[in-house]
Amino acid sequence: MSVQSLSIIQGGAGNVVDRCGLCEGRRDGVCSALTAEAGARLAGIGRTRRLKRGDTLIWDGEDADLVANVRSGMMQLTMGDAEGQEQIVGLAFAGDFVGTPFGARHEQRVVALTETSVCVIRRSDFLAMLSDEPGLSQALLMKTFAELNRAREWMRLLGRKSAEERVASLLLEIAGRSGDADGEAVPLPLSRQQIADVLGLTIETVSRKMRAFSREGVIGLPDLRSFVVHRPVDLERLAA
Repeated sequence: MSVQSLSIIQGGAGNVVDRCGLCEGRRDGVCSALTAEAGARLAGIGRTRRLKRGDTLIWDGEDADLVANVRSGMMQLTMGDAEGQEQIVGLAFAGDFVGTPFGARHEQRVVALTETSVCVIRRSDFLAMLSDEPGLSQALLMKTFAELNRAREWMRLLGRKSAEERVASLLLEIAGRSGDADGEAVPLPLSRQQIADVLGLTIETVSRKMRAFSREGVIGLPDLRSFVVHRPVDLERLAA
């Protein structure tokens, strides 16, 4: 899939102010550290694409001809094994950077878990700007280190934490990175089976722990696709 095949809805300098002003990921994205001039340049080479739940933005193994910044919504990053089974290896939220800027091919499939908006940039245009905009290079480096730290924390979670701590940690991660305030419904686009796969647990264990959190009043479960954090301090305690 090439950038030309994407469904483009906005782009170009004429839409920069409106497009960037409405971007939920602007504060935490790679564009956040740029000067106004550099930000306008980055926005000028970007194009906004909206995806429905289940839409694939990037396929693993395809030519790395694009990168993207998540404007809103939630995405999953997956990798396939030798038997063709996919494993979720990460989640991307507003402000996260996805794609492979320095490799020839994408190593992960990137799929929308919710209605999602992304700012898509040709890889060649991004690399050209990266070479002469120190602020962009620094922002990308900071993003890379943040992702590395999350990966290390995830390894600790899977290797050392109990089932209760794993489930609580994931709920905290989703609630915190979704930007929803305490008491508001937080989208939970992952199925119980997907949560189990991510955490290395059985679906029965995940369901049992979430029901227990709900009975204790720590969270609310209005439906299968959302949750409410009623007592964030207690949820943090359960995750510790």
